[in-house]
Amino acid sequence: MKNSVNFVFFGTGDFAAKVLEVLCQNNFAPELVVTTPDKPKGRKMELTPSPVKQLAEKNNIKTTTDYSLLATDYSLFIVADFGRIIPKEILEMPKHGMINVHPSLLPKFRGSSPIQSFILSGEEETGVTIIKIDEEVDHGPVVAQQQLRVKNLYHKELEEQLAKLGGEMLIKIIPDWVVGKIKPREQNHSQATFTKKINKEDGLINLDEPAEVIARKVRAFTPWPGAYFFAGGKRIIITEVEIKDSRLIIKRVKPEGKNEMPLKDFLRGNRELNESIGKYLEMV
Repeated sequence: MKNSVNFVFFGTGDFAAKVLEVLCQNNFAPELVVTTPDKPKGRKMELTPSPVKQLAEKNNIKTTTDYSLLATDYSLFIVADFGRIIPKEILEMPKHGMINVHPSLLPKFRGSSPIQSFILSGEEETGVTIIKIDEEVDHGPVVAQQQLRVKNLYHKELEEQLAKLGGEMLIKIIPDWVVGKIKPREQNHSQATFTKKINKEDGLINLDEPAEVIARKVRAFTPWPGAYFFAGGKRIIITEVEIKDSRLIIKRVKPEGKNEMPLKDFLRGNRELNESIGKYLEMV
């Protein structure tokens, strides 16, 4: 399907970049991409464009960080993983409003960490909701919603699936939305749940917690902030786990200052660590 709608895409992070990639792959590219300014990154703190900007430039789509460059003749604004508050006057600018692609089944998991919060919840059904944006966070009426059943996925794996679903949903609904065929429905606000911004401290785990709780934290917090514990004064990030017969198996770790490795390699020759952590090795 070829895009005939003159729209602008607002996005910044990996989820937004994957949504945009689906649009571009299906000849549904926006006229303009609005993203956040380049940020220092890496050890050398070099200015680095956002994932969305990198993808837009790859597909020869004009980008901007300046709202004042937005023209009034765009018919629709689409937002995904933007990370900035959008002023009310911008919301009201396009003829067909502004819609948002959110990776949860709203009104559940509103806020900044819906994917991590879903994984931590232990639930097995999530999805994507497209809403018409209003002035409150993830509060607007539902334009479209689709469920996705998943189990034991890591954050990046689930993010990829939800972004792909979100892009496919946009391609399907945009033509109907702009001609008025879709009537948005109000969310049931009494059932809303809210997520919080994830910080580095959230990744700290207690190895005495139930195996399933630890496994969810590893899946939710990989790659950032990482699910970690301290041993021998060093931060040990767990990067891969499995549960067998209700027992937690730590398969791979990334010790502070070292590369990722199998847990058995990390414990090799270290009697003290073997006594405290060896029980999490897979029994052969």
